[in-house]
Amino acid sequence: MLELRSITAGYTRNVPVVRDISLTVAAGESVGLLGPSGCGKSTLARVAALLHRPDSGTLLLNGEPVRHWRHRAPRALRTAFGVVFQQARLSADPRLPLGDLIAEPLRATGRAGEVPGRVAELAPDVGLTPDLLTRRPHEVSDGQLQRACLARALVLRPRLLVCDEMTAMLDASTAAALVAAVESYRASTGAALLAVGHDRTLLERWCDRTVHWDGLT
Repeated sequence: MLELRSITAGYTRNVPVVRDISLTVAAGESVGLLGPSGCGKSTLARVAALLHRPDSGTLLLNGEPVRHWRHRAPRALRTAFGVVFQQARLSADPRLPLGDLIAEPLRATGRAGEVPGRVAELAPDVGLTPDLLTRRPHEVSDGQLQRACLARALVLRPRLLVCDEMTAMLDASTAAALVAAVESYRASTGAALLAVGHDRTLLERWCDRTVHWDGLT
């Protein structure tokens, strides 16, 4: 279970973007976080994924308080999360072919020996053909790059996925394919999901429950 209690967070001292927000995602549950652009939901998602330290409040994972964020967090905690951001081109190293992009977390955690098998396993799951794995980000479409970013998020078999506007910049068919890939992974692993977005219809169809930003306290 992921629990955020009274989180206040921002990027400038004494200027919070998120103020006194609480949210819970139970084990295996999919929760949609609905809110308009600029409300702070992406900042909360980064806090939830241990990518941004809050100014105050408590984050608990399976009942245990988290005390460190980003690279200071224990590896077992960092690898429990998989994150997909809205803008794939800002989160992907432009020098890396898609196959190496997917493999990044494995190499970073000393599991390079798993790269060939794991990349080959994940690529078809997210709709990537072998020829696409040799191309760099500037040689593929936004949708193809986001497929690779989803595979990268799944490569360490996380227990909780955070999808921050994952489909916002994609066409309907690609968005549907990515949602289906996430749900296939969740069905096989029991992973939980926090899906952040502003599309009420999508979140209500996708998630077990949807909470509106204005209703969080």
